Amino acid sequence: MRSEVKVRFELDREFEIPLTAVEPMPRDLARRWLDDQFVANECEPLRASGKVLTADKLLAIANAVGPQRFESDAAFGTDFARAASAALGKPTVCIDVEARSIDF
Repeated sequence: MRSEVKVRFELDREFEIPLTAVEPMPRDLARRWLDDQFVANECEPLRASGKVLTADKLLAIANAVGPQRFESDAAFGTDFARAASAALGKPTVCIDVEARSIDF
């Protein structure tokens, strides 16, 4: 089964991160990793209520680190992809930062 995460910043800035050869991240660790990255990258809640959904965390983290981080730090990209897939419970995820959307 195909398993990958795509992170798109612009039409010509897309990163495909395959997950077929990496160990899946347990869901609880994925949520903790995302929480830690959300704080470390000084992300802000997207909703006025302050509630932060998993999808919001993924978009905020990707936006905060930008395409440069995905280009320069393969380990970060892999961990981000593992956490995204595990936290959402989906083997294939497309995160479009510019459109602020996530597809499965």
